[in-house]
Amino acid sequence: MNSISHRLEQYTIKKPNQVLIVKVEIDGEPDEIAIFKGFSSSLIKPTAFDPDIPVLPETAKIISIDLVASPYNPESPTYLKQGLTREQMQSLLLEVGV
Repeated sequence: MNSISHRLEQYTIKKPNQVLIVKVEIDGEPDEIAIFKGFSSSLIKPTAFDPDIPVLPETAKIISIDLVASPYNPESPTYLKQGLTREQMQSLLLEVGV
């Protein structure tokens, strides 16, 4: 299972002090997905209870990814890196072996 969703979740397992905030477009609709310690959840839309239903489908267009320090406080997030592209995130994924 090498989907981008799975790889981002694996990244947060290896980096439990980080939260990924992924801005995406899914079927033409904007969404923001938080990924933390291997779990994904939409910050805008309801998230399915079934973990087999991906929150971040392969068809999603990733707009940007922010790395935020854990614990995540939506009122005052501590950004480690902002506005990463999918390509820039690929480098970080490779660094941790996912």
